[in-house]
Amino acid sequence: MAQIKLNATLGLEGTLPAISGANLTSLNASNISSGTLSTSRYVQGGITMADQWRITSGFQGDANPIASNWERNDTDFAQIGTGLTESSGIFTFPSTGIYRIDFAHFGEIAGGNGSRYNEAHIRVTTNNSTYYTRGYASSLGIQTAGGNGQFGNYCSCIVDVTDTANVKFATMIEVADNGTSTGGFSDRQGTGITVIRLGDT
Repeated sequence: MAQIKLNATLGLEGTLPAISGANLTSLNASNISSGTLSTSRYVQGGITMADQWRITSGFQGDANPIASNWERNDTDFAQIGTGLTESSGIFTFPSTGIYRIDFAHFGEIAGGNGSRYNEAHIRVTTNNSTYYTRGYASSLGIQTAGGNGQFGNYCSCIVDVTDTANVKFATMIEVADNGTSTGGFSDRQGTGITVIRLGDT
C-alpha cells in the first residue's frame, strides 16, 4: 500500500489510493461544474410538453375531421415545450413519446328537434394515411321541447408516438340530425383538445 508522508514545505507527498464511486452516498448539485449525466442515471420529473387547442366558431352536422377554425389556447395558458402543429384539422406531435389526448365536444340542438346520437371521436393514424377511432363518446336520445338543448361529450386516449411523420391524430363529429350544432369559443374551451406528453416511448 502506498504511503503518504507529510512534508512541512510541500504538504502531502505520495499517491492516494483510488476511491470507489460506490462509496459516494450523496452529491450536492452545486458542486457539479461540468460534464453530462445520462438521463438513464437519474429519475426525471415534470411535464415536458402540454398543449391545448380549441375551435373558435361552430358548425352544423358532421365533420371528419374538424378541419377549420382551430386556435391554440391564448387566454390564460401558453403551451409547455414545443407544441403540436395543425393543418386542416390534422395534428402532428413535436417529438416521439407517450401522449395523452383529451377531446371535449360542446353541442347544441335546436328547439323541437331530436338527435339519436351525437358522437365525438379521436382518430389516430400510424401510417399517415388510415385513421382509426381510439377515443369515443356519444350523447344519446336528446329531445328538446322548447328552447335549444345543449350537451357535452368527452373522450380520451393514450398514444405511443414512435414516428412523428406517421403517427398523427384528428377529431371527428358525427350526429344523427344535421341541424345539430358543434359550438366553439375564442375565450374558453368548448370544443377542443388537450394533449400532454407523459414520458418516453
